Parts: sequence; structure tokens; C-alpha cells
Amino acid sequence: MGAKHLKQSDVIFGADNTGNPFATLHLPSAKTAEAREIWKVYVSEHGDLCPLKALMNIAKVVLASPSDPLFSLQDKKGEIRPMVRKAALERINTITTAWGWGTSFGHSFCIGGASHYMSLGQGKDPEVICIAGHWKSLAYQTYLWAFELVITRHMNTSPTNAAPCPSGWA
Repeated sequence: MGAKHLKQSDVIFGADNTGNPFATLHLPSAKTAEAREIWKVYVSEHGDLCPLKALMNIAKVVLASPSDPLFSLQDKKGEIRPMVRKAALERINTITTAWGWGTSFGHSFCIGGASHYMSLGQGKDPEVICIAGHWKSLAYQTYLWAFELVITRHMNTSPTNAAPCPSGWA
């Protein structure tokens, strides 16, 4: 397993001082991280599609060693195999297409994370989104602006809090 890949041991479960469970992901590499910089991502409980419950389920269901990939499966022989990006996205798209939600691509999750954070009312300041998402620029605004434009066309409404139109897009 390469040093840049997320392993089982990169997830630490804990509870805050009020007893609320959380997990810390120690990301050994990230697109915009400096060399040998490890980012920490904190995950807490969130509704029906809870990332914390998903991580706990992985720890319980996949009998992997600490050095095995975090996102892995056991094959028919019981051997641990990494879940590769292509297979994961194909499975996600099979489910979302069956539900009538269409397909997604890997970057959809980054865009979704930024838009979810903004929808919580905590992320109205673009700088906060950049810091929380480790974005090096305001590029995420381009994604959100395009997404809001598509949604408003389908809902026949006008954007009220849309991110500014990227230059050259008017």
C-alpha cells in the first residue's frame, strides 16, 4: 500500500467532551497539500447518509489489517482487495441511476460538500468554504454558480444568493 493512500489505521474514532462520537481521518496526501503534509478531516454524525456510521460499518464489516486500504472489500477467497475509484463510482452510479438521480463523477463529491456546507448557513463567506474544503482558489464558486443556474432553469426561479458569475461566462 503506497504512502499516499488512505489506510485503515488513518481513521481514529473518538468522542468529544460532551460524548458525541466523531472520527478523524488522517489524509496522507491531497491534491493541494504540501509534500509530506497530512490533513486531518473530522467526521461527525449527520442524518440518514451518515459518514461516521459508514466508517464504523467499514471497520466492523471488513476484517482488514491496519495497513490495508480503508476502502476495501474481501473477495470470495477472503483476501482484502482495494476498492478502486472506477469500481466505486460505477457502483454509486448504478444505485443513483436506479433511483432516478442520474450519474456522478468523482469531483461531484467535492462540489456537493461545498454546496452542503453553504446550505447549512455557515458557509456564506467564500473564504470559509475555501478554508474548510482546502480549496486554493474560489474555483468552487464556478461549480456552484453553474449548478444553481441549471437548477433555476428547471425550477423557473431566479438565483438569489448565487455566487458571482465567473469572468468570461456572462
